Amino acid sequence: MEKGTLVEFRVQGDRRLGVVDRPDGKTRWFVVDERGQSHSLAPRQITYTVNGQTYKPSDIPKFLEQVQPYLDPSSLEVAWELLVEDGEPVTPSQMANLLFSESDAPHCYAAHCLLSEDKLYFKQKGDAYETRTTTQVAERKHQLEVESQKAKGQQEFLARVEQAIAGESVDWQRQDRQRLEAIEKYAALLADVVRMGVNYDSLSRAYPPPGPVLETMTMLGRQATPQGAFQLLLDLGWWSPNENLFLRRSAIPVQFPSKVLEVAQQRLDSPPSDLDTDRLDLTHLKVYTVDDESTTEIDDGLSWELLPDGRERLWVHIADPTRLLAPEDDLDLEARKRGSTVYLPTGMIPMFPEVLATGPMSLVQGRVCCALSFGIILDPTGRVEDYSIHPSLIKPTYRLTYEDVDEMLQLGVQGEAEIAAIATWAQRRRTWRYNQGAISITMPEATIKVKGDEISIDILDDSPSRQLVAEMMILAGEVAARYGQAHKIPLPFRGQPQPELPPEEELLLLPAGFVRACAMRRCMPKSEMSITPVRHAGLGLDTYTQATSPIRRYSDLLTHFQLKAHLRGEVLPFSAEQLKEVMMTVTSITQEVTMVERQTNRYYALEYLRRYPEQVWDVTVLMWLREDSNLALILLEDLGLQLPMSFKRSVNLGEHLLVKVSLADPQKDMIHFQEIIYQEALN
Repeated sequence: MEKGTLVEFRVQGDRRLGVVDRPDGKTRWFVVDERGQSHSLAPRQITYTVNGQTYKPSDIPKFLEQVQPYLDPSSLEVAWELLVEDGEPVTPSQMANLLFSESDAPHCYAAHCLLSEDKLYFKQKGDAYETRTTTQVAERKHQLEVESQKAKGQQEFLARVEQAIAGESVDWQRQDRQRLEAIEKYAALLADVVRMGVNYDSLSRAYPPPGPVLETMTMLGRQATPQGAFQLLLDLGWWSPNENLFLRRSAIPVQFPSKVLEVAQQRLDSPPSDLDTDRLDLTHLKVYTVDDESTTEIDDGLSWELLPDGRERLWVHIADPTRLLAPEDDLDLEARKRGSTVYLPTGMIPMFPEVLATGPMSLVQGRVCCALSFGIILDPTGRVEDYSIHPSLIKPTYRLTYEDVDEMLQLGVQGEAEIAAIATWAQRRRTWRYNQGAISITMPEATIKVKGDEISIDILDDSPSRQLVAEMMILAGEVAARYGQAHKIPLPFRGQPQPELPPEEELLLLPAGFVRACAMRRCMPKSEMSITPVRHAGLGLDTYTQATSPIRRYSDLLTHFQLKAHLRGEVLPFSAEQLKEVMMTVTSITQEVTMVERQTNRYYALEYLRRYPEQVWDVTVLMWLREDSNLALILLEDLGLQLPMSFKRSVNLGEHLLVKVSLADPQKDMIHFQEIIYQEALN
């Protein structure tokens, strides 16, 4: 190659011209560009040689000026149309003659530039270029159009992201939502930091980002990790700082499918024929529904009546959702998929569409409602003497809160003697159960509510009204189970093995109250489900099933399906094997629901404590988690929260202390306390 030859080469992909200066060894050449920079090039790095004359580096700008007027990519389409039928390769010199009727150096180089940059009509083959076929060009045009639209979409998406980060209102497009939903799934992996106890680095290594997530995060210049995805969603206002990752990581559906909502509306507008044509009319009874003020799914009511023979009958009325659905229909299968209503500090996720759950399925005050009513006569000790179960019609008289009932009982309201009678029987019933071996473990229970950015924590009092309702629900559960047992009906029976409690002398060594109750609680085995009756040691009952929350618990709904079919004299909707299979599925789902509820409550408990770093809390040391390392479980008495604490000194179970929060990170499920001495607490 002669000195002064003008050649083209690439620097980091950019096209550049240079003039050959001198050899560099046996095969390489030093080439000087227009900036005077010298480059050592191998022959394979030279992409074009300008023939016809020699040049100086200072000539390059003028040469490029001569080339510029001919760089019109659209001219290649005309050339392709002329050459495609022959299919013969064409050199840059030939293309210059065809396009410009000239083959001087600037024209030939312009033709080379056009051909080498073209991605549509020609493809390089050696030093020449051959035409693509008509089909190939059509495919390439389509591909380039797709790529162009994609690039345009990305630019528009980037613009909307900038708007959102700036706090402006954004009209997100369908494609945007698909991108962000993929990022949501990836960010929700942060729940595994709590669920599996892994750290952030391990999580990122274990779960590399899917392709679409990596593309989006890279495009936005963000770190493609779960925490990076979480931060992006925060910055966009797409998520809140306290987004429920446990719920998002779970399989729990938050929204109802449109088909299910349509069916629910149809059942509301045109209820199906009632299969229970001989409902017992109990609308003459005074019916009390007792719930928290926030409860919207009202599924139980209570009545009392004096019989002609002087005996007293208790009535436990349970909502009858099976009036509006049938086994295996759309509503039933959706409820089965959900397993139960989910109760979170931020609100509930119902098992049935709210239009039904809070409407015709609920026992609404002043409205004639379908129910499944349990009429029960107890003997003076509280044992079930007689009972009957009826599909019924009732008309709830009072919609009361627990506080209302406590006040009525305390004041002894003369006009509501029925509620006092129910309370008396509930107390007898409670005494009877304890005589049968029931085990009472009373620990404070925290109720956490979130409204907007406000978090409140209250202790759920074990008040007379709550004991009253609990006893009546347990009573109905025993009666339902006894009916199933007597008629050999497969039901989702609940049981609990007899616990092996510590010896009494060992318990007496522990401080009375919460510490002793905590020690007993540790010994209580988990409850079990069975299609045959089994003893429930904790309740002191030989047989028991849950039947009082069919709007909120699918296992209760199963009990209703089975009982009502038997009461009508029909074939049971679920055989023993079918019921067992459904119960296994539902149990798995409800375990996940319970886990999400527990994790969410703990998250907001830690978030609440994080907000009050200067608050001094009264705590009791409940039990050792690892005594060798001074790690104990403490009870925050004002909140009813039980959390771990590592002590720097020896403490005793039952000891009362003052502590502050030194670190709380709800996302990492971390809480650290420090003990406060009395003098410091006074300051």
